Amino acid sequence: MAGQKLVAEICVDSAHAAIAAEQGGAQRVELCDSLIEGGTTPSAGMIALTRAHISIGLHVLIRPRRGDFLYSDLEFDIMKHDIEVAKKLGADGVVLGILKADGNIDTARTGELMTLAYPLSITFHRAFDLTPDPFRALDDLLQLKADRLLTSGQQPTALAGAQLISELVKKANDRIIIMPGAGINEQNVQQLITQTGAGEYHTSARSRTDGDMLFRRNDLFMASATPLSEYEHFAADAAKVSAIRAAAEAALQP
Repeated sequence: MAGQKLVAEICVDSAHAAIAAEQGGAQRVELCDSLIEGGTTPSAGMIALTRAHISIGLHVLIRPRRGDFLYSDLEFDIMKHDIEVAKKLGADGVVLGILKADGNIDTARTGELMTLAYPLSITFHRAFDLTPDPFRALDDLLQLKADRLLTSGQQPTALAGAQLISELVKKANDRIIIMPGAGINEQNVQQLITQTGAGEYHTSARSRTDGDMLFRRNDLFMASATPLSEYEHFAADAAKVSAIRAAAEAALQP
């Protein structure tokens, strides 16, 4: 590890945070929307204006919704469109992941997205951590020739998963970059790098700050407080839409 130059990737969900990451010495950002939901694809405006305001690497998350990584044909088409947008707007790489219903990597669809993204750098994200066999998943990514794998070692934090991450680093043997992520901070990053031998690491490096609004309503929230597992979807339901419309229109009846 002596003399090795570490690469710090900061996960951000705003242009301001990307600027702060560069000011702090990061070499790259992963640009997302809605980090509180694990991250989804940022808007075209966010990508364009972030690119205009930072000079370090810009990788864009391609994730059409929260939750699991089994995507419909429509969601897959959205991902392809978002990759094309990211390329046009100056991204250096994309971050993606698709699984099959059995939890293994969907190599066919992943390969299709990688071909579309070329020559951008490809990071396969923490969908890897939800696969049943991490070594089979690593072999799949080596066959696909992905550039990088983001993983917590299939544990809630990268430090808890350090043993598996170390094994992945050894098995990868420099054929793919193994990048630890999840729960990394200034207190544990040294231990993590020492234990795993990783040359890159991924962290959100966030701190809580107060906003500038003067008038405030502390009794109202724009986001749902209902917790969901990664395997639940919370979306519009056609039957509910119809029922609500019918009830609303009934109010207009004499």
